[in-house]
Amino acid sequence: MNKQEARELLRCHSFIHDDLEHPKMQSGFLGMLRPFQGELIEDNFHELMTIIEVLADELEKPTVERELISALWGICQYTRAWALYPDSMLQRNHLLTAEQISTLDDWIDTISYAIMVLLEGGGTEEALSNYRHKSG
Repeated sequence: MNKQEARELLRCHSFIHDDLEHPKMQSGFLGMLRPFQGELIEDNFHELMTIIEVLADELEKPTVERELISALWGICQYTRAWALYPDSMLQRNHLLTAEQISTLDDWIDTISYAIMVLLEGGGTEEALSNYRHKSG
């Protein structure tokens, strides 16, 4: 995956792509949550981590593009608001299992840790260490 492809996919996962009919808009990270179809798509998480790795040097620059931060922040915040907070729409309507809540919480923790480390200039190895430890 190159940087252009990573940015394109990130727009889809964060539901900010211009093409609302793009298949990844419906089934991407945020798309899988609204409307929730009862299943978490694990490939979305892995694809987001690949996107973060591909764009790591962009996130370590002294000035980071607003759209990049907005997309990543949006994924984390909307997931919390829609699924992780006890009064979120998915929990309030009993649409998530305890296991799904735990999985989403772990995914968002892993994503936000990677972003934080990169923004602090901590390097890709450390940024992806939690992910690689869990995946490997």
